[in-house]
Amino acid sequence: MHLRRRTWMLHFSLCAMLALAPMGQAQAAAPNPARRIVVLGDSMSAEYGLARGSGWVALLTQRLADQHMAATVLNASISGDTSSGGRSRLPALLQSQHPTHLLIELGGNDALRGLPLRMTQDNLQAMIEAAKAAGAKVLLIGIQVPPNYGSAYTRDFAAMYTQLAQHEKVALVPFLLAGVADRPDMQDWFQADRIHPLAKAHPLMLDNVWRVMKPWM
Repeated sequence: MHLRRRTWMLHFSLCAMLALAPMGQAQAAAPNPARRIVVLGDSMSAEYGLARGSGWVALLTQRLADQHMAATVLNASISGDTSSGGRSRLPALLQSQHPTHLLIELGGNDALRGLPLRMTQDNLQAMIEAAKAAGAKVLLIGIQVPPNYGSAYTRDFAAMYTQLAQHEKVALVPFLLAGVADRPDMQDWFQADRIHPLAKAHPLMLDNVWRVMKPWM
């Protein structure tokens, strides 16, 4: 009787260990390091002329939380920044923040200053390559210039983002202001300078980013 009891207890212990082993393996594989997202942009992302917390980057932080997607978001955008400025700031950001995901929203101020398109393209490409080399996934956010810049320049500027994204195999938001700058009442969606969107436009801007960003994450 005593031997049968010991045999039964041993059998029970072995079954328990076998049952727990897959669970332990699953738990070991489950942890996923939190996403560290850095947004490198200009005034379109830096809440220029807006109340703090009303820009699309701040709204992104809230949406990630609502979607139960563990992530930290650093808005490293500076109003007036150019692609050259972003390129010079990026190495320090990569070293200090170790982002898993980098969103680049730059180039608009290059156009406003009449900088050569080739220079803008080179700067954006250098940033993409540096981020990829540091292990970060890249999402490129495009900006389009008004028609008064000339049809050729307007076309080439928009195509620059598409060509870069295809060449570097990174995700692309073709136009951050889609649904804002191209609507019939667009003047009612911009601040007095007719360059920077009002707060009510930023949820639409976030939607443009989110459609590409959610599967990319």
